[in-house]
Amino acid sequence: MNFTVLIPARLASTRLPGKPLADIGGVPMVVRVARRVTPLANPSGTVRVVVAADGPEIIAACRIHHIEAVLTRADHPSGSDRLAEACQLLGLGGDEIVVNVQGDEPLIDPSLVGAVAQLLIGQPDASMSTAAHAIETLADFTNPNVVKVVLDARGTAMYFSRSPIPHWRDGPDCLPTPAPLRHIGIYGYRVSFLRQFPKLARAPLEVTEALEQLRAMWHGHRIAVHIAAKAPGPGVDTPEDLERVRRLFGS
Repeated sequence: MNFTVLIPARLASTRLPGKPLADIGGVPMVVRVARRVTPLANPSGTVRVVVAADGPEIIAACRIHHIEAVLTRADHPSGSDRLAEACQLLGLGGDEIVVNVQGDEPLIDPSLVGAVAQLLIGQPDASMSTAAHAIETLADFTNPNVVKVVLDARGTAMYFSRSPIPHWRDGPDCLPTPAPLRHIGIYGYRVSFLRQFPKLARAPLEVTEALEQLRAMWHGHRIAVHIAAKAPGPGVDTPEDLERVRRLFGS
């Protein structure tokens, strides 16, 4: 299984400025993320882990900790633009696979990364892959900040929404059966599609839901979905999140 893990890292976070370099147990967060997925790599070099940074400070931090990194433009309008530039800088071929792991996920399960890559490799008609897990509470099902996804018979996405989907017409005020699915924000891409994606026109549904993956579906691209057995570890979006993760690392 050959693929590249790309970890975009941007200093100008709105809610937590300088987030990639936030200290977690004496190590910058982006380095924690890279180390988390490094066990996927092996001596044959079939899995490559690279940080796509927007500033020299992140590059320097990665080098100190022996993490491969490339410097991308600071003015990219989206994460996918940054990933596309990283693919170009790394000289990746159009038929290669990359997995986007967010730089604020220091507790991500490495096996989830591998599963998303393997799924895309095994489904040649899909341009992207992602993951989901079963929703266990009505509060999560009705929460607009929890993105839901529904699948077809082949396990590819039919729609993503912040609304509760699917709606259980004849059910009581409880979760549908089978359990609805919560989307996990990890993506696998074919490099040829990733280079094309930022150039696609934004979709009306993407604008309405504020979900970028709907652009791919609007333009006819399939997204294969891996069903994970459990929810991923918490990410870091706010100072409170950072303190919680620091406690988990004993710092």
